[in-house]
Amino acid sequence: MTAEDNSCDTSDNDSGCCSVKNDESVNFSKHWRGVYAGSDISKLGWYEDESTPVLELIDACNLEKQAKILTVGAGATTLIDSLVQLGYGHLMANDISSYALEALKRRLGDAQEKITWIVDDITNPDILNEVTDVKLWIDRAVLHFFVAEKDQETYFKLLKNSVAKGGYVLLAEFNLNGATKCSGLPVKRYDAALLASKLGSDFVLQKAFDYIYTMPNGDKRNYVYTLFKRIF
Repeated sequence: MTAEDNSCDTSDNDSGCCSVKNDESVNFSKHWRGVYAGSDISKLGWYEDESTPVLELIDACNLEKQAKILTVGAGATTLIDSLVQLGYGHLMANDISSYALEALKRRLGDAQEKITWIVDDITNPDILNEVTDVKLWIDRAVLHFFVAEKDQETYFKLLKNSVAKGGYVLLAEFNLNGATKCSGLPVKRYDAALLASKLGSDFVLQKAFDYIYTMPNGDKRNYVYTLFKRIF
């Protein structure tokens, strides 16, 4: 899919997310550029007016307002708006798509100056390799797109390099009853035990629950929300 071929229909595949041609050799950068370029953000299959379950888990962390918070695969999420409004002062937003982050910047207006913006690929990181001492790593619906073992290994290596001892990891992915595809791409589904095994013994599960998300088109999707704390 190219920037010129960026139609989005939330009813034409089994996931209800944006439909694109699935290809095993998909280029993530090109794919997400196509999804976001020219799209109505509020119609995308993962859009939320307010990220209520994420905000509840963040509240449970009792973070200082200057704690470094990294949102990976941020897209144009309204979560960043909420964190700014809550007074968090060290926010970092990452996405592979500059189009997505530009849409988020436009919505934030002058508040965009409060955010560190990182256009980088989690599966082939460059700038993200330099990010350390993160007190909260947030991932809503990103990890499940990495079906290749090598991409999963890169993701968790980066996470472990970034998150400080005593820091938190918030992962929200399709659960074992969730969709098998999203945005035309295959996904890997998780439960809390699978995520714990990927993180290893340095991280302890604090909270976990299943959550049914209602998409903009009214369809339902099954997620698992988890919060881990790094103890070593």
